[in-house]
This record gives sequence, structure tokens and C-alpha cells, in this order.
Amino acid sequence: MAHPVRRFTKGIMVSSNIAIALLFLLGCYGYWFDPKQFWFTGFLTLSSFYFLLILLGFFFFWMLVKPRLMLISVIGIVLAWQPLKQLVQIRLSNDFKIKKSSEILRVMSWNVEHFEILTHKTHPEKKQQMLRLINKYQPDVACFQEVVASDKSPNAINYLPDLIMALNMPYYYYSYNPKLDFDKDHRFGIIIFSKFPILKNTTILHKPNDYNSIFQYVDILRQKDTFRIFNLHLQSLKFTDQDLQYIDEPTIDEENNFTKSRTIMQKFKSGFLKRQAQSQFVKEEVDKSPYPVIVCGDFNDVPNSYAYATIGKGLQNSFAEKGSGIGRTYMHISPTLRIDNIFADNRFEIKQFIRDNSKLSDHFPIITDLYYNKQ
Repeated sequence: MAHPVRRFTKGIMVSSNIAIALLFLLGCYGYWFDPKQFWFTGFLTLSSFYFLLILLGFFFFWMLVKPRLMLISVIGIVLAWQPLKQLVQIRLSNDFKIKKSSEILRVMSWNVEHFEILTHKTHPEKKQQMLRLINKYQPDVACFQEVVASDKSPNAINYLPDLIMALNMPYYYYSYNPKLDFDKDHRFGIIIFSKFPILKNTTILHKPNDYNSIFQYVDILRQKDTFRIFNLHLQSLKFTDQDLQYIDEPTIDEENNFTKSRTIMQKFKSGFLKRQAQSQFVKEEVDKSPYPVIVCGDFNDVPNSYAYATIGKGLQNSFAEKGSGIGRTYMHISPTLRIDNIFADNRFEIKQFIRDNSKLSDHFPIITDLYYNKQ
């Protein structure tokens, strides 16, 4: 009886290994599939890193039991090598040098989570800590998402002239959807700050003009060079605190589990579909640029996703060029979520990159140094 049981167990293990390898490949190449027809592949892109860990587990298992079957995992990983280079970077992390030369353009992107306006009364120091962090890196251009600020009320908590003075960045462009005013004093939107003059600014708004339906760009003049900077915040999953709590700590209530799971699945599907359309709008505008482009923002999607690949096509990703590890930028749900990005035109040389680990928002800020190679 031992031999049939052993053969059956081996068959199950081999089949499972092959199935995981196929799911891993589908997840890594998820950007091949248009979410309008294959929205469910978005779940595979989110899970691809975990499939990789399981494949590595199979690799070491077969190493001890049946070495030639290690090939299943090896083949799967080799076939996914190109997208893996966007997902994980295996390199020693170099210290980020704060001091920079005048030839370097330093760019920061950060989802600032309202500049902590909701905790202003109980923790007024938080916003000051955020401003000090920004000033620590002295970015030449800073692109912020989920900005709650006021461009009209001097008594507002986040009055823009006050922020400009605190950051010593005299040029800015604030884009917001009036339908989504935070309160009577504050807008909710995205903003670009610059130490260099802004020659042109544009807000692009798409129907149905709801949450995350806008993005912006500015043309900045640095010495004799003009660059176009894009700032975007793609559709989020709009998880509530209760949703996040359920994901982190599921209950044993079957009826509640079914309701919560269905709600969360619907939010995932809606996010996949809206980001598909938004990424195409952004790419159309990027391709129209007469100047070298830099694209910053909260993509709300992972590096092997349709949105990431669509917008990043033909551009360099600063993390992929100079980052290390997984590069997580969002601190909830999963440790693998690198959803914030800075892409740069191929005429730039990416000199260094850092993800600051300060927990002042639900996102970590990212900073990169770019050298413009005119040749």
C-alpha cells in the first residue's frame, strides 16, 4: 500500500507545483490582459509575489526529495524573469546622499493622506513632521496626492501660501474636483510644487468626474531645459476602516464574511476597470508631450499590472533602476504593495532612489535623483 500512496502524494505535489507555476506566470504577465475582459487577472497580479514564495518552497522541497523536479519552479521563475525585475530588486541598498549637485533634478512623490488634517487638533505636530521630512530631502519638484488644502481661506488649517513658505517652493499647481470639497474651507486634490518656474499647467478631468477622475501636468523650466511633470492618483479601492480590519482580522461569522467578501470583491473589480481607463487617458497625454516627461503618483496597482505597464511603457521606473527589495509604499493590507511610482523619460539617467520609512501617512514617500542627458 505504501507505493500507491506515495505515487498519489507525489502526483498531487507535482500537480500543485505546476498549477502554482502557471498562476505565478499569469500574475507576472497580468499586464497582457485587458481588465475589461479579464478583470479577475488583477487578483493574480496582486498575488504573484506569494506565488513566487510558494514556488521557492517547492524548489527546496524537491531539492531534498526529487532534485530533477526542481525544474518546475526554475522554469516558472526563468519564464517570468522580465516582469520579476519590476517586482523585486536584488541589489545592495546604497545610502541615499542628501547633498546633490546643481545638475541633478530631485523629484519626490508622496500620498500625504490629507496632510493629517483629521488629527490636527489632537496631534498638530504630525503635519510639522511631514513638512520637516520634505525639507530634509529638498526636492526640486514634489508631487503630492490626497492633498487637503485651501487656496482661498487664510484661516484654513492647510492654507497653501503657508505650505509654500514652509517648503520654500514658490511655484505650484493645485488640481481638485469641486464635487469633492473636503469642507467649506478645504479642497481635496493633487498638487505639484516646484522650485523652478511653471510655464504651463493643465488639469485633465474625465467623466463621470468622480473620485480619482483627474490628473495634472506642468511644464517646468530648469535653466534652458523644459520638462513635463505628470502627477496622478489612479482609482483607489476605497476601502473603509472596517474593510481593512476585516482583511487583517477576518471574523468567524459566516453571514458577515459573505457580505464583507462580496463588498471587497466588488471594490477590487471596480478598481481594476477604472484604472484601466484612467491609465489609457494618462498614456495618451504622456505620448503627446513635446518635452522629456516625468510621471509621479499613486497608481493603486502593483508593478505587473495593466495600469503600471500601460503608463510606464517606454519609460524608466526609478525603483526598478536604483531601488532594492520589494519597495513597499503602502503600509496596509499586504507587505508587497509597491503602488507609488516615479517614471522618467529615457533621456534621464536615474542616479539614486529611496523610499523613506517614516510612518507619517499611510504611504511612504519616494524620492529619486535624475540627471538629464541632453545627448
